Order: sequence, then structure tokens, then C-alpha cells
Amino acid sequence: MSKFMTREAAAALVKDGDTVALTGSGGGVMEPYATFEALERRFLETGSPRGITLVHASGIGNKKEAGITRFAHKGMVKRVIGGHWGWSPEMQQMAVNGEIEAYNFSQGVICHLFREIGAQRPGLLTKVGKYTFVDPRNGGGKLNDATKEDLVRLMEVDGDEYLFYKTFPINVAIIRGTCADEDGNVSMEQEPAMLDVLLAAQAAHNSGGIVIAQVKYPAAKGSLNSKKIKVPGVYVDAVVVDPNQWQTGEGEYNPSFSGDIVLPVDALKPLPLTHRKIVARRAFMELKENAVINLGFGMPDGVASVAAEEGFSDKITMTIEQGIYGGVPAAGAIFGVASNPVAVIDEGAQFDFYSGHGLDMTFLGLAQADSHGNVNVSRFGTTIAGSGGFIDISQSAGKVVFCGTFTAGGLKVEVRDGAVKILQEGRNRKFIQEVEHLTYSTKYAEEAGQKVIYVTERAVFEYRNGRLVLTEIAPGIDLERDILGQMDFVPEVSPDLREMDSRLFYEERMECK
Repeated sequence: MSKFMTREAAAALVKDGDTVALTGSGGGVMEPYATFEALERRFLETGSPRGITLVHASGIGNKKEAGITRFAHKGMVKRVIGGHWGWSPEMQQMAVNGEIEAYNFSQGVICHLFREIGAQRPGLLTKVGKYTFVDPRNGGGKLNDATKEDLVRLMEVDGDEYLFYKTFPINVAIIRGTCADEDGNVSMEQEPAMLDVLLAAQAAHNSGGIVIAQVKYPAAKGSLNSKKIKVPGVYVDAVVVDPNQWQTGEGEYNPSFSGDIVLPVDALKPLPLTHRKIVARRAFMELKENAVINLGFGMPDGVASVAAEEGFSDKITMTIEQGIYGGVPAAGAIFGVASNPVAVIDEGAQFDFYSGHGLDMTFLGLAQADSHGNVNVSRFGTTIAGSGGFIDISQSAGKVVFCGTFTAGGLKVEVRDGAVKILQEGRNRKFIQEVEHLTYSTKYAEEAGQKVIYVTERAVFEYRNGRLVLTEIAPGIDLERDILGQMDFVPEVSPDLREMDSRLFYEERMECK
């Protein structure tokens, strides 16, 4: 029998109280939005499904009506276990108001939990999250007082501390691909990533649950190339065809994202000379040939653009946690895909590589840093961004470069004649006495022997012996007014304090590698 059915029929398969694994990534990347929309419409019309638990590794949505926001209705959701929360302000608010039970686990941990669930193992044993807000000693990943159940516990193995994340059954997995045949075999030839689609499908199937796959094209039984099938039909119970399915929220199909063409490098426009480019350039200067690196969301993705402009892209291997190797990562909402990727693998396998210390370096965002060098990117007052892959990556790389502006909220900077001028200071200080949420712990960095650098448009710091040390200052910047006067603590100033490289502040290529 054919497994094709309408989106309404597929949505009717989800029962009250089900635990539902959702796949996709921000900006519409591999988001099965037609199926999500059908589930939302069913709830609004009938009040069912009620009291469901959502589990998702990546952030899914666009900060509007899509993604996780489709489920942000009172009564529809009982619990959310999410890796990244930032794409749904509505679901964030429900967590802040205590209307749902809310957990934030790291992206890689959730991918690997799907794997452990699929393999019928009791849980995931890992050091990922140790000393952070996910550590039971610091809250166990709980985001509000309504969240009571302990899903993480501390365990000792051979004298070393680990975190143990408990598994649970998955009743439904909702996944996406490009084509599916009548037997439910799913291919992904036009998708820009693989994500955790296979792991989520295995988790649901082996829990005795169901798998709903949304695709763009239907195919006859046995007509798909077996090597292109990424999810075998034996896992899949229902297929929804959406002929209007876009590759990402920014376009119906970009062949360079799926490796079908290779764009000339000169077709990728360089960044304009702003504070963002200064940060990207200074971070880029930390690169070494043959390094395997990761680029995080936000300002760090500018490092890829600078590397391309400087002709250095082919001398390193850039990776993204969604499973991408090589190419030039896309910026903004569709972060997680890349033009001209060299390889695209499953997200779970990517996090295996990361957790095994396969990364030489990582470039990550900098939202808050404190006097001990700890970093927060996951929660700010009533804003729950979530950690995404930040914890997995920051704890596993040999060297960590945090990238961000010195202040936030209205900052205006002018770069002219090789110098930096602060036209308007940001409303929010980033260098504060103690971070609001502990996403990165320098206690872990000391145990792992990591080198840690903090790059901004006006200053560079290093973590040394429990403190932040100011090592570089931009030309045109006043130490007292523009740096020390904008911090809630006094850092150590290196006796060898020097100006940042002058090449950072001119339009011309740096040609420094």
C-alpha cells in the first residue's frame, strides 16, 4: 500500500500526550512546515493533540509564524526539550511564564540522545555540559520553576566525572526530504544538509512510534536510486507531499547549497569594512594552515567570508555542526548551510567528530563574558536563546576564539583612516561581573588545556590563570574611556599591550597569510 497521504491525515496520527521529535533548522532549512501547519490547524480547530512533548536539536523557525511557533499554543505543549530556542519568541515566552516544562540541552546531546533511544540504551554518558548550566550542580538544563523532573545526573566513571542524560521513548518523528516513493523511502538530493533526520526516524521507529516524512516530489515504488535514499522506507509510516516546499526560507532552490553546482569564489561578495569585518579579520588571523575549524552562528560566520577574500579557504577545512564540510557558510537565518560544500554528513556523526576532539579551533559568538572568562550566549533575562551546538563545540575544540562587539544594543562604529571611532556606545555591556547563564566555563577550559581568546572591534583579550587579560587595543580607541570604562570589572592589562594589526582597518585585502 502507498504511504502517501494528505497533511491533514498525517497530522491526525499524532495523539494527545505524544513525545514528538521535530527536525529542521532555522530559516526554513529542512523544516517540514506544511506538516507543522497542519498540526497547528488541527489543534486550533479541535483542541488536539494536547499535552505533547517536543524534542528538537536545532532551532526551528523564523521568529514569526513558522517552526516551533506552530506549537506555541496553551494546552498544545506540555514540555519542550530544545537545543536552540531563539527562533520562536512565543515558545520562549511560554517557558518564561511557566506555562510549559522547559529544558535546554546542547544540540549534539539531543542528536546523540536520538541515537541512544534508537539503540534502546538507557542514556547518553558524556562530558558535554559539565560545569555549564546543564550540569545538575547548576540547574540540570531546566529553564523555569515548572520544570521538576531531573533528566541529567552526575556520574563518576574510573574517577572522572561525566553527565548522564536519560533516554525516553519517541512516539512520533516528523522529518523532511526531497523525494519519497510509495514504500516511504526518502532521498535528500536537493536538501542543503542531512541534520538528525535519520537518527530521529530510528528513535521513533524503535520506540514503537511512527515517522511522518514530508517531501517535495512523489516517486513510484522502486524508482529511486538506492544510494540516494537516506531514510529507508521501513522506518516511515506516512509521506506528505508538498510541491511548494522550498529548500530554505530564502529561496526555492539554490543548487550551490546542495552541491549541484560550484559557484566561483569571486561571486561571493566580500564584507564591507565595518566593526563586523574587523572582528572577523582579527579572528581570521588566528587560523593556521590545515586546521579543521568550526564556525558558529552570528558574527563568527564572517570568518568564512574573510578567508575566501584572502584566498585562504582552500588551506583550511571549515565545518558547521549541521554536518557541513568546506564551502562558504551562509549567513543570517539560514546559518547551517553553505555554498560549495565539499561533504555533507549526518549531524549526529558531526557531533561525534566534535566530541572526539576532532576540531583544532572554533569561532563562536560572544554575548556576555565575566571576570573569570566564562561566557553566556544562552539566556538574557526573559530572552531564552538556547545553547544550540555551542556547548558541544566550545568544550571539544583545541582553541576557542569568541567573536563579538564590545557592547550591544545601538552600537555605532566608524572605521576611517586606519582607526576606530565609537560614534555611539551600545546600551548593554557585554563584559560584566558574572554571566547570567553559564554556557561556557573556563573551569572546563583549564581541565582541557584550551587556549581561549576574546576578539572585539576595539580590543582583544586572552584567558590566563583565571582572569581576562587585555592584550591588544585598536588604533583610535582610548583605553580608559572606550574599554575599561565600558566594563563592570577591571581586567588585567598585559605589560606587552599592543595595537591591533593596522591591516584590519583598511579596505584593501590584508594578505597576511
